[in-house]
Amino acid sequence: MDEITHFVAVPYDLSDQRLVAGQQLKCATPSAAIEHAKHFWKTFGHTGAVAVVRTGYPEPKTTVLRTFGMVPSYEDLRTIT
Repeated sequence: MDEITHFVAVPYDLSDQRLVAGQQLKCATPSAAIEHAKHFWKTFGHTGAVAVVRTGYPEPKTTVLRTFGMVPSYEDLRTIT
């Protein structure tokens, strides 16, 4: 079975003094995920955003491509599901 790869942009907002992930957006390419994350943060006014790539099944591996603004720590981002 071929490896499954997803490129995802995730916005973050502050709620009750903690960062909360918004609706994830699947993208076609890594650069599209980065651009969408940038727009979530800069254009739509979210507290922060992150672009990640997820590979593998059933044990997914998450790699952070780029972060913008306030986002959870790197270790917390690697566990995005």
